[in-house]
Amino acid sequence: MISQLPGACIRALLMVSMVLTPSLMLPEMNSQISDATVLIALFAALFVIVEYGSTYPGLVEFRGAPPFNRVRFITLFVTLTLIAIALSGKQDASLLSRLVMAVGVLLGQSMDFPLSPIRLILWLLPEGTTLSEAHSVRAAAGLAYLTSLVGLTIFAIMIRVKGWPSPTGSFNVWINLPTFDPTAGADVVKRLNRDGAVNILLGLMLPYLTPPIAMFIANSYGISMMNSDLMMVWVMSLWAFLPTSLFLRGIAMRRLALMISQKRRRFGTDGAIPDPAFMPA
Repeated sequence: MISQLPGACIRALLMVSMVLTPSLMLPEMNSQISDATVLIALFAALFVIVEYGSTYPGLVEFRGAPPFNRVRFITLFVTLTLIAIALSGKQDASLLSRLVMAVGVLLGQSMDFPLSPIRLILWLLPEGTTLSEAHSVRAAAGLAYLTSLVGLTIFAIMIRVKGWPSPTGSFNVWINLPTFDPTAGADVVKRLNRDGAVNILLGLMLPYLTPPIAMFIANSYGISMMNSDLMMVWVMSLWAFLPTSLFLRGIAMRRLALMISQKRRRFGTDGAIPDPAFMPA
């Protein structure tokens, strides 16, 4: 456990940097939002230290199978940074902020077609939203979608190039899938394929489900992301990141199912019991 603490501390610092970066780039007039951001950063750092500093499994999946969590972290970090740069141009327009905003607007316009998630978000904007605010939302959505697609593409390429999660075929289920019991229920391959398909389906549906839910919650508590650029950064980033995370998890589950099937065919076994290499260490 002591040998894992330095790596856990570095990850915690990176997590704090990710949470605080939008706050440092965007001036926030509401002190409550700033205080909440600092508190979230501290809780995130503590969670990462506990998870990665322990030798036992916790809540983080694929902890010992990089670059799954690294791709998720970098995707969210880049999304937050790009949207924050684009919105920072409202106060002090720089060449970089204007460039990022222009790219975001072009991407948002290209994906703003009937029945698209971006069209749904624009349709759900509250009354009184100005044209400039609608452009900002469209640009943020375009940047978030671009980053998510790049993250998915990078992970898919790494699966092919590096033979993720392990070129040797060994995989520690106990550490990497702490909530998955390979000995319970039906055949492990069928369960992994089913869970992967469910995650991918949820990833497809979530961009359409989260805007109405978020709007209902916002109306219930009298808040709006139009009143805070920092809130807009986080809302739009999470709106694109959560489906991407589900897509990545679904791809990973189906990849594991494929590896187990190949291993069974290699050894000529068709039973429902998983291979020892895939059992907890």
